[in-house]
Formats: sequence, structure tokens, C-alpha cells
Amino acid sequence: MTARELPSFSTLQSSQNGQMIVVRARDGSELVSLGPSYGKWLSYEQIPEIMKDAIVSVEDRRYRKHLGVDPIGVARSLMVRFESGRWRQGGSTITQQLARTIFLNNSRNFGRKIREGVLALAIESKFSKDEILELYLNKVYFGGGAYGIDAASRKFFGHAATELSTPEAAIIAGLVKAPSNYSPTADVQAALSRGKVVLGTMADVGVISEEEAESIDFDAVKIAKEKGQNSVRYFTDWALPQLDVLIPETNEPIEVWTTLDVSMQQAATQAINANLPKGAQGALVSLDEDGAVRAMVGGTDYVNTNYNRATSAVRQPGSAWKLFVYLAALEAGYTPDDRVVDEPVTINGWSPHNSGRNFAGEIDVRTAFAYSKNTVAAALGNEVGFGTVASMARRFGITTPIDTNPSMVLGTSEVRVIDLTRAFAAVSAGGTSIEPYGIVKVATTRGELLYEHEASPGQVLVPPYVAAGITDLLQSAVATGTGRAAQIGRPVAGKTGTTSSNKDGWFLGFSSGITTGVWMGRDDARPVPGLQGGRAPAAAFAAYMRQAVKDRPVQQFETELQLPEWQLEPDDEMIFGNPDEYYYTDENGNLIEPGSVRRTGPDEGGLRYDDGVRPGPGPVPGPGNLPDASRAPAAAGDDFLEQATGRGGQGDPGLRAGSSTPGSLRSGAAAAPQQGARNGPSQPLQYGSQSQ
Repeated sequence: MTARELPSFSTLQSSQNGQMIVVRARDGSELVSLGPSYGKWLSYEQIPEIMKDAIVSVEDRRYRKHLGVDPIGVARSLMVRFESGRWRQGGSTITQQLARTIFLNNSRNFGRKIREGVLALAIESKFSKDEILELYLNKVYFGGGAYGIDAASRKFFGHAATELSTPEAAIIAGLVKAPSNYSPTADVQAALSRGKVVLGTMADVGVISEEEAESIDFDAVKIAKEKGQNSVRYFTDWALPQLDVLIPETNEPIEVWTTLDVSMQQAATQAINANLPKGAQGALVSLDEDGAVRAMVGGTDYVNTNYNRATSAVRQPGSAWKLFVYLAALEAGYTPDDRVVDEPVTINGWSPHNSGRNFAGEIDVRTAFAYSKNTVAAALGNEVGFGTVASMARRFGITTPIDTNPSMVLGTSEVRVIDLTRAFAAVSAGGTSIEPYGIVKVATTRGELLYEHEASPGQVLVPPYVAAGITDLLQSAVATGTGRAAQIGRPVAGKTGTTSSNKDGWFLGFSSGITTGVWMGRDDARPVPGLQGGRAPAAAFAAYMRQAVKDRPVQQFETELQLPEWQLEPDDEMIFGNPDEYYYTDENGNLIEPGSVRRTGPDEGGLRYDDGVRPGPGPVPGPGNLPDASRAPAAAGDDFLEQATGRGGQGDPGLRAGSSTPGSLRSGAAAAPQQGARNGPSQPLQYGSQSQ
């Protein structure tokens, strides 16, 4: 390219580098502006002399003497190249850097250096030194998204570049060498140290005296607090990468409208910070009925740590995992009123215990869930099959690896906060899948629509009666169980989770169409004294939800359900025989008989919470008493049906239920088939109390 082919000064003045993205909240207000930031264009006369002196001193002290390429600098660069074996930064004049900024990329090879030199000579022949320096100081990148000294001054110091002081000019001049390393937004101390080096160089060149350089106090320099560097950035860091698949490639400035609700985000941040145990981190995800992310907190301080614990961290969920155990049990035929036995259990050598190591004896399913009884969850998981529980978790959106060891029923498989929240949101939606999303639409600044979110019906994950049954259990956990601290004066359904040695605390739940998950713990997974799901996480949930749903109508939960005919009418035994007499063979041809189930009377011992939280004031739910004749046999699990039909070994691994000691929790371990003649319509069954 010759001097004649170069764009005019006015054309170069108006050109910009990079793409600008304005991110907007649900109400259209600006959340943050990302990408390149351009300040006011300053003419050569408007640029402070100290700024010009600083940049010339540190980047090209022979600037006024060469013709675009400095032979001394080139010789020095070649020497370093041969000594180190690779090209290093250095040797480029201000004019060469301008050529690279405008016309070339940042690759370091000999061919690019030749083109850079040729362009620099052309630029010098077309423009004056003052024009070149004006272009350079208005277009070079200074880090933090700031292009030009005015953008840098406003971003880092909160004022226009025309007001730059000597130490501020030195800091800005020092950023060109490595913007990402020395930017005050990345490392304040590194920026100040680099500024001191620049001052020393300015003194060596003679633009300031050594006495002046030594007298400048960098500690008095006030770095502006960067706008938008708060919890909102956790959300934008999660949402914006999705643009790569949502919109066609474009370099135009764009605006992105998101699902984030500013007031809900503020309430979420305050709730986490106000309830977080000392030394712990916290995360929160809040979803609307359609999966729209209304609030997301990935940590306590984005500036210090931008690691998003809401979407990236994987932690053990503890008893919050029992959601999937009881979903599998309900789908297999259990109801909240069914009788189970809280007693010692051993499965393949593993013997879980309850908090306090005592047992309540015969109780109903609702009570076992509300008090988070570990032994009952283990026996239920063993009966329906650990693979079936894992399959249920997958069905509800858990994407992390899941083991099928017996202990998995107590939440030993790690999960992400957003995934587990999504699972609870699916329950709130009546058993229909929910897909979290954060971007509503994208348009160019000219108004061209590039993308708009389209609602799509979710997949039915479980029958409505199963969703109603688990909602009943979740409601009881908040009304009288481990989640009492999550009460907000309107119906809430949720579950606590606490891992061993108090390393993780969880609360997840929903009310009035909003589903929220809260996690607390340390990044290094060390114990947090006193951390339990029913305390700080439940309190943070309540503090946030009171604000999140205050303008929404109160919604009662759907717990009146239409049970399927096979579960209401055990008459099939007359046609197909007693389910206890079913036999099938395993893959080796061995005859397998489902274990008969014994009924056990209540043992001595009170109820205790297995999340480590003792019951508060108020009545403790007592065992329900349904007549035996009214209780239906359990539905057959996938493992039973596949073995019975000869299709074993297909699908999810580990679907066969293991053996337990003692046997099944209740009578009716084998299910009557769902086909056959029926006499009369199904009848509605009301179970569970409404939580007010």
C-alpha cells in the first residue's frame, strides 16, 4: 500500500476497532456496555503535553527523528530475535504501531514486520508527525475495552483526558506495552508500578526532572470504580457467549435485551451477602415460569473473583438430591400417605444413619421427606433402583456425572446450581421441562432484529400426579420440616441440602411461579462451621423471595390429583394374579423372585431432622393411616418391566434394584400391570395439607 492508497485523515479519524455490545435488562435499562469504549476525539492541541511526552518517552523516544522506521530499533529487535529465538515486543515505532492498529493483526512474524514497516513509511509520507501522534493517542488500545486516551482517562480515573495529571498520564502511557496485564481494572498495583517505571523513563529522557519524578505520590492517584463490575457481570458472562450460536457473525454494534430483572438482582445480591457465613461464598439462580433467568449471583465480589459458582461450580447437593429419589418412588406407585419404616438398613455393606442415629419407626412418606430421613431415602432408592434415580435426575436436567452406588441417594454426585434449580422449576411447572434462558432479543444499533426468543412447550417429564405428589412433599418440608426458615407468608415448596462436615449448604424451592436455588460453601471445600441448608441458605432464599414475589398473586399448590386407574383399583389381581407371585429371569437365565415385603410396627424413638436442623415450634406431622384395602400396589419400575419383557440391559445402566436388609419398605412391592378392564372412572384423591 502506497501513500496515495492510504485513507484520508478524516476517514481514519472516524473508523473504529472491535464490536460494541450494550446489554439491557428486562425493562430496557442498560446493565453494562462491553467491548470497545471510545471517548471524545481530542485534537493534537487538546491533548495535554505531559501525555504526549509520556507516550513518546516510553514507546518511541526517537519519534521526531525517524521516517517511520527506526534503524536503531530494528537492529535492537533483530538482535533480541537471534538471542531468544523468537520475536519479542519492541523495535516498533509509534508510526508502526499505528499501522498495525489500523491495518494489520497482532501476529509476530517477519512478513508482518515488513508490511508494518512499509505502511509506516507510507503513513509518514502522507501525514505530519503531529497528525500521526493525534491518530495514535486517539486510537491505540489501553486495556479494559478503552480505545484512545479520553476513553482510558474516563474509565480509569473518572474524568476527561484534558485533565490528566502527570502520574495519571504515566499510568496510561504504561498500558500500551501490555494492556491486559497493567490495566487498573485487572491489577491496580501492577498499573501503579508500571506508571513509576514510565516516570523514570521520562526523567531519563529529560521531559521531567528526577526531583519531580521522585516527588510524585502514586498512592494519591484515585482509580475510578468501574461501572457494572458487580453481580450483574456473572449473568452477562453466562448469557453473552450464547450469542455465538444465536446470531450470525457481525462486527456491527449490537444491543442485547436480557431476562434479568434489576430489582430482583439487587434483592438476590443483598440476600446472599446478608446471610453468608464468614469465609464462605454464595450463589443464587432464580427462574421464572418459562425458564427466564430473573436473577443470578455467582459470588460475593466479581472484581476479586469472576468465577461463576452459579453456572460453573460443581458441588455435592446433599439431601436436596432426595428430590429425584422421591420422584422415582412416586412414579413407582408410592403416595405421600403410604407407610414406610425408618429403621436400620444395610445395602451392599453400606449402612446410612440418621442425624442423632435414632429411628422413628413406622411413619408416612410425607414425614420421612419433611424430616429428611436418610434411611428411608436409602431404602426407597434401593427398591426403585439406583439407576432409576439417576435416570430421573437426567430426565430433570442434571448434566454432571452421576454414580449409581447406594450412597448416591444422599447426594454424593456433584451438580451445578443452575441445573438443580432447573429441576425444581420443572416440578413447579407440573412436571414439564424448563430450559433456562437469558437473552430475549438481539438487534443492531440500526434497529435490525438479529434474534428473538421463541417460547416452546416443554417436554412432559413425569405424569401430573407425580408432580403433585412431590409438590406435596416439598410443601411439607417447608411447612413443618427442615425448611421452616424458608417460609415467606405464602405457599412455598422446597428442600434443604447439607453435605458432610458442613461443606455445602443448599436450599431450593418455588413460590408464585418463581423458582430459586441457593448454595453456600467455600471454594476450597473446607467445612463452614454451622452451615446447614435449613439455616443460612434457607434464610437467604426467604429474604430474596419476599421481594421477588411481592407483586405476584398468591398461588396455591396443585396437590389434588387424579391418580391413574391402575393405582386406584387393585382389581387386576383377580385377572392377572397376585403381584407377589410374579417371577422373571435375569440375563443369565436364573429365576428371580421379588422379595416379599414385611410390615413392621413403630419403633421407639423420636423424629429428627437429617439436615442437622431440629424442629421449630409447631405440630410435627403424624403418621397417616390409610386402610390396607385402599392402598394400591406400587408401579413396576423400568428395571422390573425390562427384565420381565426380556429387554434388560438396554437404556440406563444399573436399573436393577439391589438387595437390602431388611426388604421393601411396604407391601405391594410388585405392581399390577396397567392394562386390563376397568370398572368406573378414576376418583380424585386429596392428600397433603395446603401450606399457607
